[in-house]
Parts: sequence; C-alpha cells; structure tokens
Amino acid sequence: MIHSLRQFTRMLKISAILSRYRLDEFLEATHLYRPMRLLRVFAPWGKTDIADKPRGERLRLALNEMGPIYVKFGQIISTRRDLVAPDIADELALLQDQVPPFPGHEARSIIENALNQPVEDLFGSFDLSPLASASIAQVHAATLPDGSEVVVKVVRPGINRLIRRDIDLLMAVARLAEKYWEGGSRVKPTEFVREFETFIFDELDMTREGANASALRANFEGSKELYIPEIYWPYCKEQVLVMERVSGIPISDVKGLKDAGVNLERLAEMGIRVFYTQVFRDNLFHADMHPGNILVDVSDPENASYIALDFGIVASLTPLDLYYISENFQALFNRDYFRVAQLHIDAGWVPHDTRVDELEASVRAVGEPSFARPLNEVSFGNLMLKLFQVAYRFKLDIQPQLIMLQKTLLNIEGLGRDLYPELDVLAVSKPELERILREKHGIDQAAKDLRERLPGWLSKAPEMPGLLHDYLKLATEGKLISKTDPRELARIQAEQRAASRRIVRVVSGAALFFSGATMAGLEVGPWFFYGGSAAGLVSMVVGAWLLIQANRD
Repeated sequence: MIHSLRQFTRMLKISAILSRYRLDEFLEATHLYRPMRLLRVFAPWGKTDIADKPRGERLRLALNEMGPIYVKFGQIISTRRDLVAPDIADELALLQDQVPPFPGHEARSIIENALNQPVEDLFGSFDLSPLASASIAQVHAATLPDGSEVVVKVVRPGINRLIRRDIDLLMAVARLAEKYWEGGSRVKPTEFVREFETFIFDELDMTREGANASALRANFEGSKELYIPEIYWPYCKEQVLVMERVSGIPISDVKGLKDAGVNLERLAEMGIRVFYTQVFRDNLFHADMHPGNILVDVSDPENASYIALDFGIVASLTPLDLYYISENFQALFNRDYFRVAQLHIDAGWVPHDTRVDELEASVRAVGEPSFARPLNEVSFGNLMLKLFQVAYRFKLDIQPQLIMLQKTLLNIEGLGRDLYPELDVLAVSKPELERILREKHGIDQAAKDLRERLPGWLSKAPEMPGLLHDYLKLATEGKLISKTDPRELARIQAEQRAASRRIVRVVSGAALFFSGATMAGLEVGPWFFYGGSAAGLVSMVVGAWLLIQANRD
C-alpha cells in the first residue's frame, strides 16, 4: 500500500510537470487520450512563454525538472536517432547531467563502510569538497599514502531505491504507450526503458566500471594514441572507485589546443583510427565518447594523444554482428549496395524473405546522395543512421549494441570535424579498417586460433562417432521432433485471459487519471493543488486505483 501510494504521488507530481510544460501533445498522439482536448475549454494551459517554445525544448526542460534519473533517461533517448524525431533528439542531447553534490561527510562514510578503514588510513589526503557531481556519483580528489594523485568516485547514497522507483514508473507509462499509441509497436518504448535500466544499473557498479577501464587500458598498453588511467583495485568496491588522476585540455577547447601548438589534423585523424581499433580489433569500445569524457595530453604538442574518462558505458558486439558490421562498412566504402542489402538479410537483421533487389534500391537511395557530397562532408555515422531508418521499413530487428556503435561513430566524427573541419573520414577509415581486418584474419591469426581451439576439438573427438550414429538413427526412424514446454503454453493462455480483464481497467483508469491530472496540474501554486478541483482529484484517485488493479492482474 505504501509503495502504491508513493508511486501514485510521484505520478501526480510528474503529471503536473508535464502539464505545465504543455506536453499534452505527446499523450494526445494516441486515440486513448484525444478526449483530453475537450479539457482546454475548462482549463488554462500555462504560461505563454512555455507554450511558444518548441516541443523538444519543452520536453528537455520538463525532464530537467523531474530529476536526475529522467535527465539520464533523456540522454539515452537522444542516442536513438533511428527512432526519435530529429528535433527531439537534438534537444535531449543538450541535457546536462549536473546535479547538486551530496555532503562530503556522507561520501566519507560510504568510503569507510565499503573499505572498512578510516579515510585517514586509506589516503594521504582526501578533499571533502567534490571535484564534480553527476546523477549517479560524485568525484573527490585524494592522494594515496605513497603520494600518487587519484580521484575517488562515490555512488550517491540511496540512488538504487530512487532509480528503481522511477524505472518502475517509466515502465508503467511505456507499457501504456506501447499498447495504445499508434506508433508504439514500431518505436517500442518498453525497449527504451529496458535499455536505460541496463545502462544505468551497470553504471551503479563501480567494480564494473573499473573492469571496463582495465580492459581498455590493457588493449592500449604502450599506445601513443590513447591513454586510459590506472585503476587502484585495492581501493575499489561496488560503491567506490579509485582511479589515477590525469590532466589535459578538454577536447572541446579547440582554441586551447591551437594555442598549445597541437596538430589538429593529426589529432582528428587519430580519433577515427582509435575508434576503428577499439571496435574491429578489440571488439570493446568506449560508448560514451562525448566531449566531457575526453582530454588531450599536450605535453608533446606535435604528438598529442587522447585521454579517456568515465567508463560506465563500454560496449561490444557479438562475433557475428562484428563480422557483418565490418563487411557492411567495407561494402559501403566501395559503394556496393547489393552487398549491403545481402548482408542485412544474411545477418538476420531483416526477414530472410526480404527481396534483396528492393532493399538494394533503398540502400542506394540513401548511399548515393551521401557520396555525391564532398568527401570531407561524408558522415558514416549519419549513413548508418539512415540505413537503420530504411531497414525499419523492412522490419529491421537490431540490437542496442549496434545503436551504441552508430552513436559513438557519430560522436567521434563530430569531434574530429570540430577539430579539423576538412577531415576526410573515408580517407582515414577505409585503409584503417582494411589494415585491421588483414591482421585479424591473416594466416598468423588463423594459425593462432587453430592452436587455441585444437585441444578442445580433440577432447571431443571420441564422442563424435557415437553422437553421429544416434542422430542418424533417430532421423531415419522419424523420431527427431521438437517439444513445446506445457508450462509455457499454460503461461501464454493465462496471459491471454488476463489481457481481456486488464484492457478495460487500463483504458478507463488511464483516461480518468490523466484527465484528472490535467485539471489538477495547470495553475501556479503548491503542485498538488494546481488548479485542482474535487472532480479532478477524485478522477485521479479512481484512475490510479484502476491502473494499480490492472497492473496486479
């Protein structure tokens, strides 16, 4: 009951915020909520300065007011340009994950509880004032007993509970949108929420972030192009991460880089090479490469190198997806659109009965206009985005990791062109990818793979004749059958029966709740009584009760 009441209260507050920022249009896009338009006759619609702002800006401002979890959710949505309208994606990309810090003594307590030692024994010095604060954690400067300078990243107290509360609420709204919004089956808002849930809970685990950093550091050990700070594992727990403190010029400070004498053309080209190395050589790439996470080491300006920060989001692809992506890139570089279309079918990204000639024509319609532009304006990140959008018409089924890859490529290309506007991405990308694949699939690598796999194959060899005999015998006797788990059939039947009960409660409850919330959430004053009337409050209570009952069915 307490949990339901808190969720209900949170829904009321969020509804009030959505109403104040005139975001009713997102709800009215569905048949279910169109009757809400009638309420405009009875209720004012907020301040005109908000009403006149574009919808993307209003959504960004509303998410900022809802709190840090919704800010983070908006950032994730902004990466899904394959599904989200460009004006919304552009605005949400501007969300700044800046939140007030929590007290330094709380950070100190979390560290001491996690590591079972006083801060004075753990560190030579520890600054209670944070260097930076974000929605998930904040960072403090410190030194180790040997004098090494480090930063200590501490997870916000109570953040797990707050995240779970808001994710449950986001999922409830997403399920409604997916069922009753006209575009819900294509956009799949519940997948947005699940993707967000995965990323944000991964970011809560500092040992996971440390492992990401250590793996990337090992891949670039001795590299003169990318530096990954060292992780001090004896000081790391799930809520605490201690990492080498590094310094450099932010990559967004182009003037500072010029003043330092950095060769910007070389730096831009190197960024493209680092991306291809992470993806196609190592199959492990930093998937959050925005300007705030990249510094430039200018100690040797002519040979400046990158420093990466914040390893909460690091991604990899399945071996098959990695193969098909590399082949797709090569086909695009060579403008072989038939090959691109065939690869999409072979990979299972589109149904196998897709007509390859129709898909090829659609791919060509995207590719040729891009290559007709000057080479220094060709963006393969945008080209991937357009291909995904084309493939959705052919029932594309693609994994979130590929979207992260596309988003990262867009970021890297954008950073490169900010540094050096004349950057020819194709001239850098094509030979780099070809070099990596030659090394990866060459004779030496094949021999190494064979040596590693041969012992396992040999250990299974004695079983093979018996297994083959049993299989052929069953096939000859017609006994090769597949079975369906009766429990799964029973579950499906139960869900179908429950659906008929839920639909009436969901439709009625949602209509009553949001209609009441609209009337109760528009005027200036304490949020719960904004323009509220007895009828509006009763409508919200009855609607919320119906939604809770539908959720329990």
